[in-house]
Amino acid sequence: MNAARGEVALEIEGKTHVLCLTLGALAELEAAFGCASLSELQARLVRLSAQELSTVLEILLRAAGSSADVMKVAPGAAARAVAEAFNAALG
Repeated sequence: MNAARGEVALEIEGKTHVLCLTLGALAELEAAFGCASLSELQARLVRLSAQELSTVLEILLRAAGSSADVMKVAPGAAARAVAEAFNAALG
């Protein structure tokens, strides 16, 4: 796990998966949420629906070369993992 790269661990169904915030993931998030800038994306990510949170998780998992059924993740754990990935990469 490389926190400097924005990698964080998330347990899904008893298996540890890695999430990673990369430049590609940021671009994919901007496109998914129709944002033209990082500041617009930041404002948009403050209030996510459950479906949107699952989209963010899927993108961050793909960026780390992983995949999992994100619908099996508890909402609080999902939100914490996403916040940790952003804090690690941008903090």
